[in-house]
Amino acid sequence: MDDSIVVVENTMRLIDEEGLKAKEAIRKAMQEIAGAVVATTLVLLAVFVPTTMMPGLTGRLYQQFAVTISVATVFSSINALTLAPALCGILLRPSPEKHGWFFTKFNYWFDRGTKSYLGAVNVMLRKVVIVSVIFLVLLGATWLGITSLPLGFIPDEDQGYFFANVQLPDGASVERTKEVLDRINGMLLGRPGVEGVITIGGYSFLNSVQGSNFGAIIAVTTPWDERKGEDLHVRGIMAGLQRELNQIEEGICFTFLPPPISGLGAAGGFSMELQDRGGLGAQQLQLFANDMAARGNASPMLNRVSQNFSANVPQLFVDVDRERVKTYGIPLQSVFTTLQANLGSAYVNDFNLFGRTWKVMAQADQQFRSRVEDIGRLEVRSARGDMIPLGTLVAVRDTVGPSVKFRFNMFPSARLSGTPAPGVSSGQATDEIERIAAQTLPSAMGYEWSGVTFQEKAAGNAAPFIFTLAIIFVFLFLAAQYESWSIPFAVLLSVPFAVLGAAAYTLLRHMDNNVYTQIGLVLLIGLASKSAILIVEFAKQLREEGKSPMEAAAMAAQLRFRPILMTAFSFILGVIPLVIATGAGAESRRALGTAVMGGMLLATVAGVFIIPWLYMVVQSAAERLGKKKEDASDAKGMAGDKPATDGGPAAR
Repeated sequence: MDDSIVVVENTMRLIDEEGLKAKEAIRKAMQEIAGAVVATTLVLLAVFVPTTMMPGLTGRLYQQFAVTISVATVFSSINALTLAPALCGILLRPSPEKHGWFFTKFNYWFDRGTKSYLGAVNVMLRKVVIVSVIFLVLLGATWLGITSLPLGFIPDEDQGYFFANVQLPDGASVERTKEVLDRINGMLLGRPGVEGVITIGGYSFLNSVQGSNFGAIIAVTTPWDERKGEDLHVRGIMAGLQRELNQIEEGICFTFLPPPISGLGAAGGFSMELQDRGGLGAQQLQLFANDMAARGNASPMLNRVSQNFSANVPQLFVDVDRERVKTYGIPLQSVFTTLQANLGSAYVNDFNLFGRTWKVMAQADQQFRSRVEDIGRLEVRSARGDMIPLGTLVAVRDTVGPSVKFRFNMFPSARLSGTPAPGVSSGQATDEIERIAAQTLPSAMGYEWSGVTFQEKAAGNAAPFIFTLAIIFVFLFLAAQYESWSIPFAVLLSVPFAVLGAAAYTLLRHMDNNVYTQIGLVLLIGLASKSAILIVEFAKQLREEGKSPMEAAAMAAQLRFRPILMTAFSFILGVIPLVIATGAGAESRRALGTAVMGGMLLATVAGVFIIPWLYMVVQSAAERLGKKKEDASDAKGMAGDKPATDGGPAAR
């Protein structure tokens, strides 16, 4: 749509100001702006070429956005070069001498604003040194702004549900866990914003383990349009519930969000895998994991830090007297099979009945397997066919140990998970937990990142490289378009203002520099270059007609002022729904809309003043440098043509 706006506005200007007929105005307008339309299209396509090479999850997000924007840009350019001129010839007529009061007032104030703008541009074109200092200060502010943004990855979304994790002391019975789950269930039912509750005993979503002391709750919220206000946002509901969960003394209970993208871990926030790389043992692994969790919870930057490993779970150890088993002629496997089938379960077979397939599992009834003494009453068959009680073959004793042993990259591990504190980005949270790990863990202990955090760390290393490639691709496309190595600098040097605007507005809204913000920054490279191309392209044409760099810059600024404002503000108004988005996926839309809107606002306001000055400075410097090279070449040629003093041939 932006390209079509430029075509229509340029055609209307030629019809109204120069009195040309529609066909002549269209022909002249297309001669003036066809190159700019092609250049802006190539720039936008060039910006997204490197993003298709980004690996991992981040690459998939970039690729989807890149394909969408690239296809839309191609169709927009085709429309601007074909359909828009045809429609101009059919629909456009000279403007009537008398407009309505609104348009009359609008044109009056816009003309006054244009005159003031041209006055400011002429002053800037003459005050090169002062503007250079201001330009350098703004470049420094851009660097400071983008480095001050807290790093993030994918913002947590209100997905319409959240989790609650319950963990009682090791060895707690299922009945005790059920009492706590019922209490939390009562807290949720009837709570504003909560529609339903699913309770699961004996399992932990956060740690993905089974145990009698674990419990999990899924709370489903009401539809988004019924939850107005921060208190009914999923974070507000979780915060209110957490205050009540803190009063439960029977165990550790806390709420957490699902991961922003399904499949990336069990929960949002960070996920660290502590590794016992030196073989210190399960007790030491739990000790350091608990120490890390305690230090994390004591940090003001972290929240709800927990670990999933316990080496002190009460257990029963069955010590088999293998010599006695051999004496009785009992296969050792029979002992193990008996224990498994009666105390655990054993698969027997399947059978079909009532049109369904049923699975048969063998297990002792609860009354015959609920006490330690029941183990000794189990019987196995000897080689002579006698039934031998297990009490004569095994000894049962109490012990402690881990109920589940985890491994990550082959090392025994414990998962440390948590969330950033309010107002803290995920990047700051991971930096804080890394600092705690450096102070807490010995050399025999290490860690790796997993889940969402692993993807975040991988994406952080590739993003600067991708942005650099995008700038290089844009430069090469512009250099080929203009057949000049200098003019692309006048376009690209306007990009930092867009980055500064994006960083400032993102900081103002207390957001972080996540993947969607970075996608917006890549898009801003193309959009800011597009506005600059509209001025630089026309200034280049005027320079080729014999105008001085200063005159060409001033005239281009005057003629391109209105279309730049029209295209820029039509785009800015179009992203307002993203900035104020609510409901499902609102956080990602807000992040993208905030970066793009802030960047385009500053790039437009500052760019219309700076771009003419940039063109004049770059063009003048390029011409002076070229002239010096020509003078040096002429001087060298004259020296070579000078006759030799000894009457011989001239030195070449």
